[in-house]
Amino acid sequence: QVQLVESGGGLVQAGGSLRLSCAASARTFSKYTMGWFRQAPGKEREFVADQNWSGSRTDYADSVKGRFTISRDNAKNTVYLQMNSLKPEDTAVYYCAADHGSLRTMTPPYWGQGTQVTVSS
Repeated sequence: QVQLVESGGGLVQAGGSLRLSCAASARTFSKYTMGWFRQAPGKEREFVADQNWSGSRTDYADSVKGRFTISRDNAKNTVYLQMNSLKPEDTAVYYCAADHGSLRTMTPPYWGQGTQVTVSS
C-alpha cells in the first residue's frame, strides 16, 4: 500500500512558478514510477508527467514540455513538479500517482488527494 500526500499548490499569476511536492509512505518508494496528473473543471483527468524509479526515464505531456520538470528524491520519499511559465490553462487540481510502470499507459493504483493550482491572467 502506498499513501501519497501532495502540497505546494496555490494561486499564482500567469508567467509565475510553483513547485508541487508529493510525499509517499511506501517503504519501497524507490521502486515506483511516480508522476502527476491534473483535472480542470469540466474536463477529464489528464497525464502531466512521470519519472521511473531511477530517474533514467521521464515523460511529459506535450502541453507542459519545456515548462514543467519532474524530479524525485528517493532518500526523502518525495517527488516534485516544478512548474514554470504557468498559464491560465494550467489551472487544475493536481494529483500525485504511483505505479510500477508508465503512468501514461495504465491507470495508476495509488493516488494522492490532490492540490489546487490556480493561475490568474
